[in-house]
Amino acid sequence: MTKALLDESLAALRTVAAGLSDADRQRRTPCEAWNVTQVLQHAAGDQVAWAAVVGGGPFPSYDPFAPSGELPGTADALVGEALARAEAAWATVAPDAAEVPTPLPLGAMSYELATAACALDAAVHAWDVAVATGRPSPLTPAMARGLMPAAQAIADPLRGFAFAAALDAQPGDDDVAALLRHLGRDPHWTP
Repeated sequence: MTKALLDESLAALRTVAAGLSDADRQRRTPCEAWNVTQVLQHAAGDQVAWAAVVGGGPFPSYDPFAPSGELPGTADALVGEALARAEAAWATVAPDAAEVPTPLPLGAMSYELATAACALDAAVHAWDVAVATGRPSPLTPAMARGLMPAAQAIADPLRGFAFAAALDAQPGDDDVAALLRHLGRDPHWTP
């Protein structure tokens, strides 16, 4: 399930980046300080960093935590290139690897947790872009259940840097809402 979850998450990011208009790229997102372009730059940079650490190769040429909002090409191209690198890197890692290096300050993790952490980044930023541009959420309850262990492992140590404070659970929250709230996102956010 882990590799399938990673594949599904990367596909979700690829799908939301496809065919964005100039107006879409400027829209506000649940990441308060960033527009859609900046979220995609961040997400692409994160995937390149994962690829560099997991499979080797160069790190992003920019700071993914300080995205410029300027793209020399299209969002499709930026995200597509980053995801191709990530997919190639993950193809070199054995699913039974006891420790996989990560770009996270937490260091190496089991294959299952590392792939879920990489998938979490892609899936949640795909959700950010989808809701910002009025598209359906790519997060399914099954994805959210698969991503929650990674969210529980990495969010608290990275709060204030990569994740906002967790939001309180609400009656009627499903698995997607629980995941988003754990990551500091309002599952009912609208632009």
